[in-house]
Amino acid sequence: MNAKRLDGKALAATIREGLGQRVKAHTEAGGRAPGLATVLVGDDPASHVYVRSKRRACDAAGMVNVHRELPADADQAEVLKLIEALNQDKTVDGILVQLPLPAGMDENKVLAAVDPNKDVDGFHPVNQGRLLQGQPGLRPCTPVGIMRLLQETGASLKGAHAVVVGRSNIVGKPVALMLLEQHATVTLCHSRTRDLAAEVQRADVVVAAVGVPQLIQGSWIRDGAVVIDVGINRNEEGKLVGDVEFESASARASWITPVPGGVGPMTIAMLLQNTVDNCLNGASSS
Repeated sequence: MNAKRLDGKALAATIREGLGQRVKAHTEAGGRAPGLATVLVGDDPASHVYVRSKRRACDAAGMVNVHRELPADADQAEVLKLIEALNQDKTVDGILVQLPLPAGMDENKVLAAVDPNKDVDGFHPVNQGRLLQGQPGLRPCTPVGIMRLLQETGASLKGAHAVVVGRSNIVGKPVALMLLEQHATVTLCHSRTRDLAAEVQRADVVVAAVGVPQLIQGSWIRDGAVVIDVGINRNEEGKLVGDVEFESASARASWITPVPGGVGPMTIAMLLQNTVDNCLNGASSS
């Protein structure tokens, strides 16, 4: 078996084009353009790259990008004051606080300061609680992107055995809940799982989100399984690789995401989608 590639880059481009058309129709009808605010604290080089790509994506979709930067030595109170101002800004439909924050800053407190109705990252405890209870709300972008990629395969998740490797609040836990919503039987694995290979071998769907280069061996993949690789790591040669041994896994899987070009582009597309939906549905001003 030779796996088909789940091209996240192409799918994300299609989604973003559709969002641009929705924004154009909305503004031509007299509505205001959706606004996404990005908050960057400190001088982490990777964070600057990520924020720039998000701002460019906003511009391309005809959205308004509101960018705020604070120095690494900014007081936490300054950050909270800035977030509150954005919470009150009627032109802002989504607020994204770029992580990581500088050392010594309470990440949980900062994220909790964002209005849950503008939390387009889906990290706020209120939105995570809504997800847990199956209530409507803003969902974390990477898990939503994963679910959209799974939809592309045409495979039914009902009754399927899904194994999620990694239990982060950003990817592992929320995607496990979203898979449960689709009636999959879910096993959530982590660093204390006793026999990871055996768990993966039973999976119809594997979501690898642990951040360890090629941890999931291709020989562990069940014939015909769908493999979603969230990891973006550099191996000893400096090459970008995922959490899954791509070549050997491709020989057994039915579908697999490449790294790069799989899950990554979907995250930004879902961020824009959350913001546009928020604006057009009036949720951010409620």
